[in-house]
Amino acid sequence: MLGLPNLLATRRGRLAAFFALYITEGIPLGFAATAVATQLRRMGVGPAEIGAFVASFYLPWAFKWAAGPFVDVFRSQRFGHRRGWILATQLVMAATILCLIPVELPQGLWLFTAILFVHNLVAAVQDVAIDSLAVATLNEDERGLANGLMFAGASVGQAIGGSGVLFVLGYVGFQSSIVLVALALLLVTTFIVLPMKEALAEGLREQTAGWRAAGTEMKKFAVESFRSFVGTAGAYRGVFFSLLPAGAMSLGLALQSNLAVEVGMNDEEVAVLSLWSMIVSSVCMVVGGWWSDKLGRRGTLAVYLAGMSLPVLYLMWVLADHNYVMPRTPGGAPIPTLITALWISTLAYSVFQGLMYGTRSAIMMDVTNPAVAATQFTAYMAMMNLAIAIAATWQGIAVEAWGYPITLLVDAITGPLCILLLPAMVRKSGGFTDALAEGRARNTALVLGVLCLLWLPCWAFRDVFGKAQPLVTGTFYTLVFVASALFLLAGREVLGAGAGRWRRAALWLAPLLLLMYARNFVGKLNPSLMPLADVLIYLVPLAGGVVLLGLAGRNWHAVAVEEAEPA
Repeated sequence: MLGLPNLLATRRGRLAAFFALYITEGIPLGFAATAVATQLRRMGVGPAEIGAFVASFYLPWAFKWAAGPFVDVFRSQRFGHRRGWILATQLVMAATILCLIPVELPQGLWLFTAILFVHNLVAAVQDVAIDSLAVATLNEDERGLANGLMFAGASVGQAIGGSGVLFVLGYVGFQSSIVLVALALLLVTTFIVLPMKEALAEGLREQTAGWRAAGTEMKKFAVESFRSFVGTAGAYRGVFFSLLPAGAMSLGLALQSNLAVEVGMNDEEVAVLSLWSMIVSSVCMVVGGWWSDKLGRRGTLAVYLAGMSLPVLYLMWVLADHNYVMPRTPGGAPIPTLITALWISTLAYSVFQGLMYGTRSAIMMDVTNPAVAATQFTAYMAMMNLAIAIAATWQGIAVEAWGYPITLLVDAITGPLCILLLPAMVRKSGGFTDALAEGRARNTALVLGVLCLLWLPCWAFRDVFGKAQPLVTGTFYTLVFVASALFLLAGREVLGAGAGRWRRAALWLAPLLLLMYARNFVGKLNPSLMPLADVLIYLVPLAGGVVLLGLAGRNWHAVAVEEAEPA
């Protein structure tokens, strides 16, 4: 291809290739979270709506694990196993970005959000393929540096999509900047992906066999991951660690760009701030991972997570001191003192956030079972993306309800809570199951069952939640229903005949719980179908709760029995 080298053939080439591939993941996120969020605030869109917008394109990354078996099974001899997936997804990503051009903002925000949702759904599949290619091609002594460079690449991509777009807006306009984002993606496709030469797939399966194999892989994923997640204290607490915010997150989401607009920063000034924060963060990602290798992961990560709250508290103090509480209409005179405070807090935050990123991923590898490393680690990463979506949503709501200082204070206090889980997050030398694995499985079934039953009053009285309703009955319960469905599918296989009468019920209820996501579109149904939809919205979680509570009472000894190694 144009005489370009195959970067996968050399050490430097591999490092450069994965750095560049992760740039393509960061570009759309920076474009949406910085450039688009900034423009929406200038157009008068409120922080809560912008927070929901930002959260919507993190959600697909929370469920990227589902693509793993399909990426593993379906291969192309012509384009390469993972390279074929990367090439296809990048082309679709560029196409979806271009589809944003005719959409008018802010009136077409719903369509803009929907298109970006599809874009990020495809981008999440690309991420699975890139990580799979990395596992297959990187040598063991390259992986640490490669991971740091990959996260740094994502930051560079966010700088291009965020700061880069804001820089050129005054020259080319918003619609033309969308074309530039698509071109940036296609440049990586042309000069990095196309020249790649990946080992040919051993052989193509028949299509029917492929789908059957994908189903088998998905079933195997559920069973093996189930055992791995509940097997040890470290792995089990890793689930909650992943779902909690990784330190204070407000200065890394839309709250920061909203505030920048309100205090009088223009697009170029916001772009410069975003660019420098990305540069600082990228450097610190590599440094933080290196320090954690030398000084120990849990101790250094605790320091990094706690440190993320310091600049948040500083900004809170400055805003309160200037009586800057509630969101203000953009367009007022610049406030130099607050602009300076925003610069100081954002750059300081970038230091601790960058130090945290590589170390957090490394500690999740420490508690991951190598036998199911791809599935378990991907699931941890997916849950972390869900935590970002939840944070973006609640912060947007909180700013409009409480104002900036209180929102920042709550974020600074709740962000470091995940540190309490770190002491147990260490790999055990005695294997990946212990005597408490059965109790963890039983308790998980019990908690999920109770949450499913609590859905009934939550949905019946959802108006009580006010602006927080999308967070409670939307994001949070989407997590509950997906977790419950996966628990039912994996639990019935682990228990086997020991599941008793609940085994068949679990198989039928799992897909119905996944279909509960359709509750978000009930308002668009034909009025004649509304009564049936209302019944199912109550009936499915009720039945799911009953079955989960039934499984909680079974003998879970089988969960602690690891499969024997093949001879």
